[in-house]
Parts: sequence; C-alpha cells; structure tokens
Amino acid sequence: MDKPGMPVRQVNAVLDDEMVMRVGVPHKGGKLAFHAFEQGYPVMVSANAFWDLKSQEFKFPEYTDLTELDFALDSAGYTAMKLWQSKGKQAGMAGIFPWTYAQYLEMANLSGCSWYSQPDLCCEPEISASQSEIDYRINATATLLEGCLRIVYDWQNELAKTSSPSVVASLVRPPVPVLQGWSASDYMRSLDLLMQVWQRWEPWLAAPALIGVGSVCRRSLNHPTHGLHAILAALEGQLPSGSKVHMFGVKGACLSELKMLDWVGSCDSMAYDFGARVKAHRTGVSNTLAHRSKEMTRWMSAAAQRLKPAAGDQYRLGLFA
Repeated sequence: MDKPGMPVRQVNAVLDDEMVMRVGVPHKGGKLAFHAFEQGYPVMVSANAFWDLKSQEFKFPEYTDLTELDFALDSAGYTAMKLWQSKGKQAGMAGIFPWTYAQYLEMANLSGCSWYSQPDLCCEPEISASQSEIDYRINATATLLEGCLRIVYDWQNELAKTSSPSVVASLVRPPVPVLQGWSASDYMRSLDLLMQVWQRWEPWLAAPALIGVGSVCRRSLNHPTHGLHAILAALEGQLPSGSKVHMFGVKGACLSELKMLDWVGSCDSMAYDFGARVKAHRTGVSNTLAHRSKEMTRWMSAAAQRLKPAAGDQYRLGLFA
C-alpha cells in the first residue's frame, strides 16, 4: 500500500495531441447537453450554470448528461463582472464573484470535469473603461490564482495525512491559470505575473500543461495591438516549455489558422447559440431547443471542416512573423 504523502509535479490538464474544439452549453444538463452527448462533442460549461441564487450555493445535479461528456468548467468571470457592474459588491471572491474560493474549488473538483479554469477578471471594452481598469484586472487575476493554489495546497496537505500522493492528486486538482488583458502587451504582463505565481509552487506543481487566454470572444483578427493575430504573435515562443493554451470563445473563422499552431491545445465557442437566436428572429421561427441543437450541429460541423488539414497548410515556427 502506498504511504500517505503529498504529490509533486502535478499537471493541471491532460491534453490530446490534436486541437480540441469545445461547444459551449449554457445549462447544467437538459436537451442541449444530451445533444452534445449524442454527437460526441467536447463541452465547455460555465460555473454559473450550477449556482443557485436563492440558497447562495452550488448545486450540481445528481443526474446530468454532462458527467458522460468530456466537459471543461469555466469560472464565469464575464457573468460575475456583469453582475458586479449591475448590483455592486458581491459576497464572494474579490467582491465580484457571488461565490467564495472554497465553494468554487469544491464544486469544480467534485464535478468530474476534465479541467477547470481559475477565477479571472475579463477585460473586454464594454466592461473595462480604461487602461487602469485593465491593469487592475490583470493584477487581480494573478492574485486570484494565488488564492486558489493556496487553498488547493492546504486541502491536499490535509488529505496527505491519510492518503497516498496519487489519491490526493485525483481528489483535489490544480486549476488552469488564465491570461487576461486587451492589448498584446497586456497579455505579456499577465503571463509574467502568472508565471511568478505558478513557479512559487513548483515542484509541487509541474509547469502548467494548459493556460487559458481570456477576453478573446468576438475579438477582431487584424488590429495591430489588440487583434487576435497580434496577441498570438506576442505569446508564440514565450510560454513555458510544453505548455499549450485554451482560447476562450474564439471566432470560427480563426480555426483554420489556429490549427497550425501546435501550442493551441483547445478552443471553445457558443457562437452557435447566438446564431440560432439571430436566425430564428430573421426567419420568424421559434428558437426552440431543437432549433438550437440543429445550429450546434451545423456550427460544429463547419468547425470540424476548418480544423481538417487543407492544401497549403504550413506548420511554421513563426506563423505570424
């Protein structure tokens, strides 16, 4: 029998060799999740889907199709920021999230998700009015990462008194850290802060296998300072050796280029659901779950085509050089 003790060099995500495209599901179960299960789609779901406003606690359903899926958990930073803007200081993390560190980390680790992201503060222009706000949110995101790692370490340390390192590592896992910002230089500063935090916890942790890149939803591609190409060009070659990134909410049109970057491990999108609403309104039909499921299939099929090898594809060291 293995002796009790703390694990070392833990990885925060187990990744496929090929890039993974996750479809966003806005519910904690139901027909959209079942449709994703039937189609075999990897899924991204927001922590907010499990938050019960009345009881002020997470409620993970006893039965849900999500547990049969490869699903990742997003910390719902954008939703939390919008809630903070509309209702003011919240009871949880940083006064912005409605839930505490312990509530989020417990739910994430009990959910069965493939990986979960740290709580982060997004920087889209509609909710970040100035560079000083962006700077604060980058700093706060690094601080939130530190808070998560301290709690994960403390919980593991307690479990290690009676459990083997392998059991401890399977029961409480480290999060996927997230980069934030708006311009390419913001993301580089966020990466520096992220690694300052993470490296303090090595060799208890291995270098992050996966790092999230936030605030890229609906972002333009070609702007010289804050376009997606500029951000990717800045990050290329700067990540820890062996680390890959997850791109939160990228446009489908980007996939044909992202597939050529071997350090992009995964992406997610809920664009199909927005498209379903638009199409239903334009054609005068009801935006039923069947209609939304059909649009999910259409969007993911198009994404799969973009991710396939095509004539002229080149895997280069400096794609944007």
